[in-house]
Amino acid sequence: MKEKVEQALSKIRPALQRDGGGVELIEVTEKGIVKVKLTGACHGCPMATQTLKQGIERVLKQEIPSIKEVIAVN
Repeated sequence: MKEKVEQALSKIRPALQRDGGGVELIEVTEKGIVKVKLTGACHGCPMATQTLKQGIERVLKQEIPSIKEVIAVN
């Protein structure tokens, strides 16, 4: 599953990088929880929660239906 998540994240990264940010995969749990670290301009950005839920989580759930939630870790 981790490989599928990495492939899906590779589709999202260019958009984040255009704004000076990025995303790093930390862990995928057996329960379908994806833990990511927002990097660059995304780390600490006021819009980070919206990017996480409306962008990253939405795309991952479309690509991998077994994903339940995406959470950011530091």
